[in-house]
Amino acid sequence: MPTAGGLAIYIAFASSCLLIFRSIIPQDYIWPIILAGGMVVLTGLIDDIKEITPMKKTIGILLAALVIYFVAGIRIDFVTLPVVGMIDLRWFSLPLTLLWILAITNAVNLIDGLDGLASGVSIIGLTTIGITGYFFLHAKTVYIPIVIFILVASIAGFFPYNFYPAKIFLGDTGALFLGFMIAVMSLQGLKNATFITVITPMVILGVPITDTVYAIIRRLLNKKPISSADKMHLHHRLLSLGFTHKGAVMTIYALALVFSFVSLLFSYSSTVASILLIVFCLIGLELFIELIGLVGEGHQPLMYLLRILGNREYRQEQMKKRLGKHSKRK
Repeated sequence: MPTAGGLAIYIAFASSCLLIFRSIIPQDYIWPIILAGGMVVLTGLIDDIKEITPMKKTIGILLAALVIYFVAGIRIDFVTLPVVGMIDLRWFSLPLTLLWILAITNAVNLIDGLDGLASGVSIIGLTTIGITGYFFLHAKTVYIPIVIFILVASIAGFFPYNFYPAKIFLGDTGALFLGFMIAVMSLQGLKNATFITVITPMVILGVPITDTVYAIIRRLLNKKPISSADKMHLHHRLLSLGFTHKGAVMTIYALALVFSFVSLLFSYSSTVASILLIVFCLIGLELFIELIGLVGEGHQPLMYLLRILGNREYRQEQMKKRLGKHSKRK
C-alpha cells in the first residue's frame, strides 16, 4: 500500500497557493512556507523510502523551522498570559519557536497510528485555527486564514482514501508535513488575536500534545528512553479496551472537537472564567487518561484521591494498609 500520501497533500496545497490563489496570497509570504514545507516533505519521503535515524529527521525539521523563523518571519515574539499580560521574549524567541515547531511536528507524527487519525485530527485543529484567525485577525492579514483553509481542503481531498479501511497512508511524508504546517499556522494564524493567551493554541492541539506529554511521563516512570517506542499511545489504549478501529478513531475525533470547542470559549471568557475553564478541563482530561490507562497500570493519582474522599470504607481500608506497612518497618 502506498505510504507517501502526504506528497499529494503538499502538491495540492502548494499549487493552489502559488497558482489558483496567486492574486489573493502575497507571494513573498507564501514562498518561504512552501519551501520549508517542501524540506519537511523531502525529509519524510526519504524516511519512507529507506528509514533514516530520528536525529536526521530532527535536523531536517529544524532546518525547515529556521527558514520559517528567519525567511518567513513567523515566530513567537511574545506570549500573553492571564493577569500578567504580554511578555516580550527577545532572544528566547528563537529557541521557543524551534521547540514549538519540532514538538508539534513530532506530536502529530506520533498519533498517525490508525487509518484517518492524523488527517482527521489535523482537519479539526486547522479548521479551529482558521475560524479563530478569520474572526479575530486584522483585515489586512485575512489571507492567512485563507491559506489555512486551502490546507484543510487539500487534506479533505485526501481524507476519503485515508479513512478506514485506508487505500493510501500518510507515511512520514504526510504526518511530518501536517504536523509542521499545524505548528506554523498556529503561530501565524493566532499571533494577532488579542484575546489569545499562551494556552489557546495548546488547547486547540490538545490531542497530539496530550498523547506526547503522557508518553514522556510514562517512559520516565518506567525508566525508559523518551525516544523509545511502545504500544501505549491513546489509540493503542482504546483498541486494547475493546474499541473497534473506527470506534477508536471516532472517539479521538470527538476528543479533538471538545478541545476545539473549549479553545473557542476563551474568546468569550473573562480571565477568571478562563482559569476555571482550564482547571476543570485538566481535571476532566486527567480522569479520562487514568480511566483508559494511558500512563500505565497503577498510575491513577486523581482516581485514588477521589476514592479516598468519596468512599469511607475504601479510606479506612487504605489507612489500615498504611498502618500495617508502618508497623512492619518498625
